[in-house]
Amino acid sequence: MRYSILVVLAFIMISCKDKHADSNEVVRLPYFNSADFTPEWGKATHKIPAFSFTNQNGETVTNKTYRNKIYIADFFFTSCPGICPKLTKNMGNLQEAYKNDKDIMLLSHTVMPWKDSIPVLKDYATKNHINVVKWHLVTGDKDALYNIARTGYFADEDFIKTQDESDFIHTENFILIDKQGAIRGVYNGTLEIDVDRLKRHIEILKKETY
Repeated sequence: MRYSILVVLAFIMISCKDKHADSNEVVRLPYFNSADFTPEWGKATHKIPAFSFTNQNGETVTNKTYRNKIYIADFFFTSCPGICPKLTKNMGNLQEAYKNDKDIMLLSHTVMPWKDSIPVLKDYATKNHINVVKWHLVTGDKDALYNIARTGYFADEDFIKTQDESDFIHTENFILIDKQGAIRGVYNGTLEIDVDRLKRHIEILKKETY
């Protein structure tokens, strides 16, 4: 998949470019400012736009909810029989790994808001042991959800190649967002090895200064 190749190349480039001269430790992650996910080391020219959705408890969730937080975003729907259970499982693993870290949060957007009502999300959250303090499942206006996926998180690569803008083929990607709202990494959320890489990059991001 195009993302996978680009991400591999990106982090090969990181390892070559952004190390201390006397160390093998990567000290900074790139920015991803465009939908082609070309890594850039200058500054963030793209940030997640303002949003307002409703979570599994019927509470409003906005950018302010994630202000000064590192967070991982993804897209799913509760009745998905394919990749979504794997995404939810691995997001659950992240929830457990960072349960005592107030700086790390999770955000899952439904791509089927006409079916994933607040009660449906609440039931899904209960079944999957989702802690609303750490992890918000959000629903809302379809156009708003799809727009932020496309223009905010660059999340729907497959959609871009389709003809019908009312359709959305959701991605398996986890998107890493820094405390300033910039995209700093993209990972295959169905693969444990990529989730482990995400965890390593979170630790790098936590050490960055802005």
